[in-house]
Amino acid sequence: MAAVHQLQGVGSASAALLEKLNIFTTDDLLFHLPRDYEDRSTIIPMNQLNVGRSYLLEGVVKGVDFPPGKRKSMAVNLEDEFGKITLRFYHIYKGITDRAKLGNRLRVFGEVRVGARGLEMYHPELQLITAHTPLPKTQLTAIYPSTDGLTQAKLREYVKQALAQHSDDLPELLPEKMTNGYALKQALEYIHHPPTDANMLQLAQGSHPAQQRLIFEELVAHQVSLLTRRAYIQQIASPAFASSQKLAPALLNSMPFQMTGAQQRVSQEIMQDLQRNKPMLRLVQGDVGAGKTLVAAVAACHALEEGWQVALMAPTEILAEQHYLNFQKWFEPLDLTVAWLSGKQKGKARAAAELSIQDGSANLVVGTHALFQDNVQFAKLGLVIIDEQHRFGVDQRLALRNKGANHTTPHQLVMTATPIPRTLAMSAYGDLDTSVIDELPPGRTPIQTVTIPLDRREEVLQRIARNCVEGKQVYWVCTLVEQSETLDAQAAEATFAEIKERFPELNIGLVHGKMKADEKQAVMQQFKDNQIQLLIATTVIEVGVDVPNASIMVIENAERLGLSQLHQLRGRVGRGAKASFCALLYKNPLSQNGQERLRIMRETNDGFMIAEKDLELRGPGELLGTKQTGDMGFRVAKLERDDHLLAQAHHVAQQILKDYPAHAEALLKRWLPEAPRYAYV
Repeated sequence: MAAVHQLQGVGSASAALLEKLNIFTTDDLLFHLPRDYEDRSTIIPMNQLNVGRSYLLEGVVKGVDFPPGKRKSMAVNLEDEFGKITLRFYHIYKGITDRAKLGNRLRVFGEVRVGARGLEMYHPELQLITAHTPLPKTQLTAIYPSTDGLTQAKLREYVKQALAQHSDDLPELLPEKMTNGYALKQALEYIHHPPTDANMLQLAQGSHPAQQRLIFEELVAHQVSLLTRRAYIQQIASPAFASSQKLAPALLNSMPFQMTGAQQRVSQEIMQDLQRNKPMLRLVQGDVGAGKTLVAAVAACHALEEGWQVALMAPTEILAEQHYLNFQKWFEPLDLTVAWLSGKQKGKARAAAELSIQDGSANLVVGTHALFQDNVQFAKLGLVIIDEQHRFGVDQRLALRNKGANHTTPHQLVMTATPIPRTLAMSAYGDLDTSVIDELPPGRTPIQTVTIPLDRREEVLQRIARNCVEGKQVYWVCTLVEQSETLDAQAAEATFAEIKERFPELNIGLVHGKMKADEKQAVMQQFKDNQIQLLIATTVIEVGVDVPNASIMVIENAERLGLSQLHQLRGRVGRGAKASFCALLYKNPLSQNGQERLRIMRETNDGFMIAEKDLELRGPGELLGTKQTGDMGFRVAKLERDDHLLAQAHHVAQQILKDYPAHAEALLKRWLPEAPRYAYV
């Protein structure tokens, strides 16, 4: 391994561009793998071109000019006997002007677009053709993830040098039987420079044995990372709790319904974890309305009964408030104090909340990510419950490791109403044990979902107004293409004003993310008390708010939302015994992806099936909300394609950590150089 600037042609400018791609060494270059391949072996006639595809073309320069405009540009007219194309250059330098002269024969490669002069290529690769120029080599050419200013040709040259000079230095880090018949050097050479007889389809699908060998190693590295994180959290012991004899029975007796079999089973799994003095690390999944909150409350009883504090953290103010009100209602009759802590709290209220947490007079604390902050000190924290974990940075849970009392780590219970496909749970939450509440409480009615084009919005409005007059309650959700709380709020306000003017006889409410917490809470309470018939809202109502009488949900511009978010929103209705409906209003024309999403919503209410489809359609980063944090930054692996390797990768990772700890560290350095390191024993 050497620094990249030791390669020929890599000066300080190129090294800075490579750094943008997290490439600092020759090893980084070797594992900077192609995102695609192009076939440059066939010269295509210019009458056979399709927009959006890349081609190798050959023709004669018939014209060169510099069109007027804000940006200086150069347009080159290239023709063969079948047609013509314009080559457009915005960065003009001597190498281009020397080759692109009138009458010269050029071989060019680039993507075909539609421009002002018909078919165009922007900044194609150029080769001047003479009588001695050989025919193109029959070979697939690698296309790499890149950055502005770093050409594919340069990247290919750097990779070629790194392979020639340094691929022998790479240590094998997998057990030999796991290498798929390919040594590491051999696999890398195949992937960077496929031979002339390579199977293009296999390479495009990621199913070639050389790729699978690297995919497996990458999955093992991710599993090593998760397992070291788990071991790190579990280094410090937790308090062991006995089963609650008073609080849990009293809480369950106060409920108007029995726990389902699934709730009882998951509560038992949690209880077994809490009886050990190792920190519980458990993920509880349950579809919308499956009763996760009650399971969390029963878990809290075990810690509270023995005098330990419990913290419950939610990602948004509105969801945290909902939990606060629920837990107040459930626990205050049992002589327990429930405190509230949020980022918006200021002054005396904030100081009082922090003091009650520090002196232990607050038994159960509910809040947002403000609970993570250094100045929040707990007297005796024994259990942390995190709702909708995917909204938090995955490693934020580590901050709680140091919040325990007397050198203990609090137990952690993570809940999500976003059903997570098994493959995603193993790779994103591999440090957690998983429980699934796979049974809905009795009395829930299936939700009937219909899709309606936006040009029938008027008809939908009239029907909604009639339903409200008949005593039904309705959600009307406004979404915009921009992920902007301000724009969403404006859209909701405009819809509210429009419907209020049209139907003055209706009681209409408005909730959006720009409102103050107490204003939102007041409106939601009115809706819950049936004083509001029609609630205009943004997606802030996606999680947590329970209004059993609401039986109709309308979502405008539904095609702009992901499947899991649509499913979450739809889950706000169907919470009582009334027949419930969800109308998805969409704008034509729909993309194929949009059509597929709406079809799935019509056909199933099964959250796990929807999550599997969402993983296929959108990928893991978007599904977990980790696109910004880069948590799921796989280079060659794709969870939706390579899930069959996960269980084996998990097993091999355990084996490597146990028998070859130095290999474990080297795997992390190779595949996850940016990931935090945890000292493990």
